[in-house]
Amino acid sequence: MSNGQHTAAGSGPLDGMRVIELAHVMAGPICGLMLADMGADVIKVENINGGDDTRRMVPPQIEGESAAFMMMNRNKRGIALDLKHPDGRAVFLKLIRNADVLIENYRHNTMEKLGLGYDTLCELNPGLIYCEISGFGRTGPYRERGGFDLIAQGMSGIMSVTGEAPGRPPVKVGPPVSDITAGILGAMGVNAAYIHKLKTGQGQRVDTSLFEAGITHTYWQSAICFATGITPEPMGSAHPLNAPYQSIETRDGWINLGAANPNNWLRVLQVIDAEPLAKDPRFIDNAARMANREALASLLAEHFRKKTTDEWMVVLNDAGIPAGPVLTIAEMHRDPQALHREMITTVDHPVAGTIETLGTPVKFHTTPAAITRSAPLFGQHSREVLQQHGYSDAEIDALFDSGALGGPG
Repeated sequence: MSNGQHTAAGSGPLDGMRVIELAHVMAGPICGLMLADMGADVIKVENINGGDDTRRMVPPQIEGESAAFMMMNRNKRGIALDLKHPDGRAVFLKLIRNADVLIENYRHNTMEKLGLGYDTLCELNPGLIYCEISGFGRTGPYRERGGFDLIAQGMSGIMSVTGEAPGRPPVKVGPPVSDITAGILGAMGVNAAYIHKLKTGQGQRVDTSLFEAGITHTYWQSAICFATGITPEPMGSAHPLNAPYQSIETRDGWINLGAANPNNWLRVLQVIDAEPLAKDPRFIDNAARMANREALASLLAEHFRKKTTDEWMVVLNDAGIPAGPVLTIAEMHRDPQALHREMITTVDHPVAGTIETLGTPVKFHTTPAAITRSAPLFGQHSREVLQQHGYSDAEIDALFDSGALGGPG
C-alpha cells in the first residue's frame, strides 16, 4: 500500500492557485478536495460554532475524529472564523483579496445576507473566481430551495431508472452521486475559469448544482426518451441499449459481463460452450437480444452457475471478454489494481494517527497530484494562515480574545 506522500505539498498542476473554501458537508468540500489534491492551497474556513457539520457525522470515528470529515477534507488547511463578527469579516475579506477562488455551497442569498455576495467580493478582487454549488442553481424557479443528494437523485430522473424492475419502490444510487458529481463539476468549472483568468486577469461566477449534476447521469436514458417519447424504466444491472451487458449469477456470487458487441458476444458463446445460441433468432443481433433480454439472462445464468466467479474471470480474461466481479467496498480496498493505482493510500493525522483514505483519481506524469496533509483539526491553521496574510501575533491574539477567530490559539 502506498503512503501517498511521494510528492511534496503544492507540487501538483494547480500549484500556486489560492482557494478559500467556505463550504460544508459534501459537494463544496469535494470541489475543494479535488483542487487541493491537484496542488492548490485550499484554506477551509469553518464557522466558529463547531465548524463543518460533517465533524458531527458520527459514528464512525477514529480516536474521536469523524471518519467522514477526514475523508472530505484532506490536503486542506483549516481556520475558524465568525463571519458575523466585524473583525472576523475583516479577516475573511483580507483572505479574499489574495485568493484566486472562493467555493461556497450555502442556501440562496446566505452570502448576500453576510455581505459577502459575488458583487461585493468581485469589487474587492476582480480576478476572483466565485464558485457556487447549490441544490438547484442560483437562478430559476427552484433557486431558493434547499438541496440534498436524495432530492436531486429523485428530481433528476436517476431514481426512476434505478432498481430491479418497474413497479418496485424507488431506489437511489448507493453513493451520493449528485453531491460528488456536483463537486467534480465545480472543480472542472473552476479550472476552466482559472485558464480564462490567466489569459485575461478576469474572474467570474461558476454556478452548478446537485440537480444539474444528477441530470448529467441520464445521457443514455434522455437520448432514448428524446428519440422515442418513451420514458425508460428500471432494468436492474442491465443496459438500456446493449445486451448482454449486466450482472450474471455464478456459483458463488455475481459477475458483470460486458459482451454487447458482436465479437464479444460470439466469444462468450464459445467459452460457455453454447455456440448454437448464435443462430437463435431471439439473439441474432443486439436488437433481438434487447427484445429478449430476460430470456437471454436466464440462459446465460444456467451456464455461469457452473463455475465460481474467480474461475470465470480466468476464462473470460483469457478470451479477451470484458468482465469483472461485483466487489464489496472492503474487497475493492484490497483489489490489486486499486492498490497499484494508489487509490487506497494513507495519511498521518495529528489525533487519529495513520489513517487510510482514497487516492487521487487523475494521474499527472509531470506534475503528480499527492495527498500530503490530513484533514485539519478545528481551527488548526488559524494562526499560521493569518501570519501568512500579514497579521502579527498580537493582532492574532486579539482576534482570539474577541471571539472572531477560533482554534487552538
